[in-house]
Amino acid sequence: MRLFLSLFFLFSITISFAQPKTETVVDSLFREDQFYVSIAYNFLQKKPDYFNQYSFSTGFSAGFLRDFPISKNRQWAIATGIGYSFNDLKQTIDLSAVTNDPDFELVKSQILLHYIDMPLEIRWRNATPESHKFWRIHGGFMASYLISGKFTYEGGLESGSESINDILNKFQYATYVTFGFNTWNAYIHYGLNPFFDKNKTATENNVTALKIGLMFYIL
Repeated sequence: MRLFLSLFFLFSITISFAQPKTETVVDSLFREDQFYVSIAYNFLQKKPDYFNQYSFSTGFSAGFLRDFPISKNRQWAIATGIGYSFNDLKQTIDLSAVTNDPDFELVKSQILLHYIDMPLEIRWRNATPESHKFWRIHGGFMASYLISGKFTYEGGLESGSESINDILNKFQYATYVTFGFNTWNAYIHYGLNPFFDKNKTATENNVTALKIGLMFYIL
């Protein structure tokens, strides 16, 4: 009996040493917030008197940012990347103010804009290798290249749509900031130049956009 107990004890110790020990791997070279998605509302700035927004002027963006930590604890970083953005600017146009004809009705219209985005930002976050739930403040500059611009309208007499690529600025420039904790982050984006090329429009149009919304980060 004693021999059996001794052999059983020895066998148990051997098995315990033979089993691999699972340990939590800490990534000391972590990178953060490399994929992003945002949803925002476009507040039109410097719009003509005959423009009035209605409904929800949607702003959407998504893309990839490569995170480059620049401090030893990796809480300061710069990031650059590429993305896509879409803006649906909804407004009524008072054509009577443009043509001086009181018989013209209000026209409901949309300006649909698609861009390739090239962001560059500086980042602070209090992330650690053990926890990826943290406070963040990211601020940066964005250049956007126009892919497509379309104008749709609906009035009492007719409706339709047309490309407006030729009268839009090919590049848009903006500054932006995001700040928050973990999943939920406020997003503020301020356009620095007008949507329309002033040299190619019949009337002066300096409309820019202020976007306010939410930003979500993955990885």
